[in-house]
Amino acid sequence: MKKLVLIVSAAAFLSACGSSVKLDNVPVEDKAGQAVSPITSGTSSGDGSNVAKSSVTTVALDKNQQDPALSAALKTVYFGYDSFVIRAEFQPTLEAHAKYLKADKSRKVGIEGHTDERGGREYNLALGQKRAEAVRKALLLQGVSDAQMEAVSYGKEKPAAAGNTEAALEKNRRAEFSYR
Repeated sequence: MKKLVLIVSAAAFLSACGSSVKLDNVPVEDKAGQAVSPITSGTSSGDGSNVAKSSVTTVALDKNQQDPALSAALKTVYFGYDSFVIRAEFQPTLEAHAKYLKADKSRKVGIEGHTDERGGREYNLALGQKRAEAVRKALLLQGVSDAQMEAVSYGKEKPAAAGNTEAALEKNRRAEFSYR
């Protein structure tokens, strides 16, 4: 008796999961409210397979190639030893990011402050925060909304380059842009 009840309930459950909605001919409307007929038949491509005709143009999704503010070369501002003063050579970088953020108020950016490995943990966290805040304030002066930015310090915890050479230490004294 239990087996019969179990079989009947399983059959009822599985039949309830079925759907009578046909997904082949779904009505589609464009943004203007005009009905667009779906593609129901394809054209033969010569190998026996049907290939649907499409008038869709391809779009490059790599925004790093489309906007200079997001290119790898413009994602970092470097600082001098024990300093949070933004050098003049990075002014075009800040201007590009400001232009990018002002163009779309929904964009948000994290500004991450970093230091080299010299100094204590607390000192480097404070210096990294000052570097991130310096970049944030420079963008504020160029008209970027404060709500679009967040300044965070990682101190010496996330080095860009390993080693004790001056070149490695210079690469670690930075502020990086991280778009969300």
